[in-house]
Amino acid sequence: MTPDDANCGSGNKTSNDCCSDEKKSTMVDAIEVISSSDKIDLEKGITSIEHIILSISGMTCTGCETKLKRTLGTLSCISNLKTSLVLARAEMDIKEGSATADDVIKHLQRTTEFKCERVSNQGSFLDLVCSSDPNVIVKGNWPSNVLDITSLDKNIVRVAFDAKVVGARDLLDTEWAASLHLAPPRPDPTLDAGSKHVRQMGLLTLLSAILTIPVLVMAWAPLPNRQLAYGSASLALATIVQTVIAGPFYPKALKALIFSKVIEMDLLVVLSTSAAYIFSVVSFGYTVAGHSLSTGEFFETSTLLVTLIMVGRWVASLARQKAAESISIRALQAQTAILVGDDKAEREIDARLLQYGDVFKVAPDSHIPTDGAVISGVSEVDESMLTGESKPVEKRTGSTVIAGSINGMGMLAVRLTRLPGNNTITTIACMVDEAKLSKPKIQDIADKVASYFVPVVVTLTIITFVVWVAIGVAVRHHSGSEATINAITYAITVLIVSCPCAIGLAVPMVIVIASGIAASRGVIFKSAESIEIAYKTTDVVFDKTGTLTEGKLAVVQEDYFGGEPELTKSMLLGLVVGIKHPVSAAVARHLQLIGTKTITVRGAKAVAGKGVEGEFKDQVLRAGNSRWLHTSSLSAVQSVLSKGLTAFCFTVDKKLVAVLGLQDTLRTDSLTTITQLQQHGLNIHILSGDDDGAVKNVANQLDISDKTVRSRCSPGDKAEYIKDLLASRPSPKGKPREPVVMFVGDGTNDAVALAQATIGVHVSTGTDIAQSAADVVLVRPDLACVLTLIAVSRKAMHRVAFNFGWSFVYNLFAVLLGAGAFVNARIPPEYAGLGELVSVLPVIAAAVLLRWSRI
Repeated sequence: MTPDDANCGSGNKTSNDCCSDEKKSTMVDAIEVISSSDKIDLEKGITSIEHIILSISGMTCTGCETKLKRTLGTLSCISNLKTSLVLARAEMDIKEGSATADDVIKHLQRTTEFKCERVSNQGSFLDLVCSSDPNVIVKGNWPSNVLDITSLDKNIVRVAFDAKVVGARDLLDTEWAASLHLAPPRPDPTLDAGSKHVRQMGLLTLLSAILTIPVLVMAWAPLPNRQLAYGSASLALATIVQTVIAGPFYPKALKALIFSKVIEMDLLVVLSTSAAYIFSVVSFGYTVAGHSLSTGEFFETSTLLVTLIMVGRWVASLARQKAAESISIRALQAQTAILVGDDKAEREIDARLLQYGDVFKVAPDSHIPTDGAVISGVSEVDESMLTGESKPVEKRTGSTVIAGSINGMGMLAVRLTRLPGNNTITTIACMVDEAKLSKPKIQDIADKVASYFVPVVVTLTIITFVVWVAIGVAVRHHSGSEATINAITYAITVLIVSCPCAIGLAVPMVIVIASGIAASRGVIFKSAESIEIAYKTTDVVFDKTGTLTEGKLAVVQEDYFGGEPELTKSMLLGLVVGIKHPVSAAVARHLQLIGTKTITVRGAKAVAGKGVEGEFKDQVLRAGNSRWLHTSSLSAVQSVLSKGLTAFCFTVDKKLVAVLGLQDTLRTDSLTTITQLQQHGLNIHILSGDDDGAVKNVANQLDISDKTVRSRCSPGDKAEYIKDLLASRPSPKGKPREPVVMFVGDGTNDAVALAQATIGVHVSTGTDIAQSAADVVLVRPDLACVLTLIAVSRKAMHRVAFNFGWSFVYNLFAVLLGAGAFVNARIPPEYAGLGELVSVLPVIAAAVLLRWSRI
C-alpha cells in the first residue's frame, strides 16, 4: 500500500528482520512476514526455533561449500540453511531440544575438518575478560537482566543482556561483574576467520617453498654427480612436504567422500601428488638397487606440485579476503565516543559502553559512533559512505544523524537513539550479508556443473593414461614400463591442472562485490536474485506521493462550512494530529501553524486506503478522500479537484464541514530519472490513490502517457494492476520478452504492491531502511538510485557471463594441454599446480574491478 492510497492513512510499515528469510507471500488485505526468530511449527504445534550463524575456516573451493551443505543437510534438526564460500559463513535454523549449536559445530568439525565459530550479529552483548576461571561465570548464577553467557576463549566470555533494562556501563558497575572487564574489540568474525585462514595458508605455503627449493636445486642445478645422496635428501624433504603440507588434504578428501558423498578438488590433489610422490619413491628404490628407471626419480614434481597448489590457494584466499574486506560495512563503526555526563563533564569511552539515555559529543572531522538526534549544535555531515550522497547534509537541533557518517566543522551534541550493536550500520550490513548468502538461480547451473566436474576429470585422467600407454607401446615402441611412466606424467597433469573453483566462484564473487558496491552508493539488495534480474526490467511502476514528489504537501486552499469554523478546525486537528501519512501530517502542521487548539478525539484510527475516523461527543468524525466520504460530486470538492489539487474532506456525521486543497512538488531528480529510463526502452507507470487532477498534473510534468497512469487506486487495485502487467508480454524494443516489473514506493503503505512486483524497491527516508517488504532498499530518497541498481545488475551479470566463459575456455585448453593433445605443447606435471592460480585470479579480478567501473 502506498502513501497515495488514501488522502489520510496509516503510517505503519511492514517490518522484516534483516537476517530472516525474505521470501514474501502476497495478500491483498495484509502481509505477514515471519522472521527466523519466530517460533512456529504448523504441524506439530509450538516449537522453538533458534537461528545461528557460523563462521567457517578452512573452505578453499566450491567442493568445500558443497561438502558443507551436504553435511549439514543430513541433520534433520536444521532448516533454512544458507552457505557462502566467499564469506566463509553458514546460517541455519535449529529446532531447540533436538540439537544445540555446539552439537552442530562438533558434527561439522568431526566430519569435515573445518574450524567453526558461532557468530552473533544482533542483540546487545559484551565481550568480557575474566580474572578467574570463565567456567565459573558461565555456570554460576546470572543477574536477572543477563540473558546468556558463552565462553569465547580461555579467559573471555560473551555476555548477552537486555539493554532496555540495564545499560552496558551499569552492568559492569554491578557487584556480579567485579571480576570482569571489557575485552579488546573483536574484528568482524567473518573477516577475522578469513584472515586467520589466509595467514595459515601463507605459513604453510612458505614452509612448502622452503622445503621445495633445495629439491629443485638438487634436481636442476649443475651439481657433482652424487645421485644417491641427492636422492636421499630429496626423499626426506619430499616426505615432509607430502605429510606436513599435503597431509591435511587426505582426511578432508576421505571424510568428504565418506560423510558427504562428495568427490571434491582435494581428492584430485591427493591422487595427483600421491601418484607423483609414490612413483618417485619407487624410482628411487630402483636406483638404490642399481636398476635406475629411464626417467629417474622426480621428487621435484611432487614437491613443486604441492607448493604451487598451495600458492594458488593462498593467493585465491587472499584475493577473496581482500574483496570481502573492501566492501565491509561494519568497518565504518566508530570504536570510541565522547560521553557527556549529567554534570556536563566529558570523557572518552569505548563505543560499546554506550547505553540508552546517553548524550555524546561529536567533534569536527570525527565519525558519529551511533544513530541519534541532535540536541544542540549546527554542522554539515558527510553521509556518502552509507547513502552514496556526496553533498554534505546540514544538521541542527532535531536532525537525525547516522552511525558511521563523518561530522564536518561544527560541534554536535547528540542523544543516542540506537545502540552501536543495532544501528544503521549493523542493519545495512545485515541486509547486505543476506544478499551475499542468498543464491541467484544462475548459481544452480554453476553448482550442477561443479558437482560433475571432478568425476569427469577423473574419467579423462584414466582415458589419458590408457591412451598414452597405448601410444607408447604401439606407436613409439617403448617398453611397457617406459610407456606407463610417461603416461603417469600426463595423467598427473590432467588431474591437477583442471580446476572447478573458477566455475564455483563465477557467481558468488560477483554477488559479494556488487552488493557491497551498491550498498556504498545507497542501494541495498536484500537478495541475490534481485541483482540477477534487475537489468531485465521491462516496466517501472512508481508511487506518487513521497516517491516522485517530495511528499511535503502544503495546504493552499481551505473552505469551512457551518457556523463554527474554529471548532471544526480543532476537531480536525484532534483527528489527524497523530497520523504519519503525508497528507494528514501536512494538514496537522498547517492547523498548528495557524494557532488551532487541539481537542481530544476518541478512538482516532487510520482506515487504510480511505482516511481517518474517530468520535467527538457522540459525533462520528471522518477525514480522507472524497470517494470514501461520497463527496466527489459536491461543487466545493469539484472546485479543488479542477485545480489539480489533492482534496482532503472532513465530515461530521456524514455532513461535509471542510475541504482542504493540498499541493505537492516534484523531486528535483524525478524528470531526469524518468527520461533516462524511457531512453532505455522501459515502460513507465504511475499508480496513485490521489485524485485525478493531482496525478495527471505530475504525469504531464514527467511526460508520461495517460495510458499508463492510474489515480484513485486502492492497495488492491495496485496489486491487480501489477499482476496484469506480469501477465502481459510487453515489447519495449520490438522484441517480446518476459515482463519484469519493478515497483518503486516509499514503503509507508506499499507492502502489497512491493510484494506483488518482480522487484519491490523501497525509497527510504532515513534510518527506517529495514521496515519494508521490498527486495531492494534505497537508503536515501533519490530516484537516481533506481538507475544505479539497474546499472549494478547489468554490470554484475556481464561479469558473471565473462567468468563462465573464462572458466570454460581455461579448463578446455588446460585439459587438452595437460593430456598432450597438442604435439608441440604440453604442461609439465610439476607446473600443473599453477592451474588454480591461473584459473581463479581472472574470476576474482573481474569481480573486484567492478569497484572501479562506471556505474
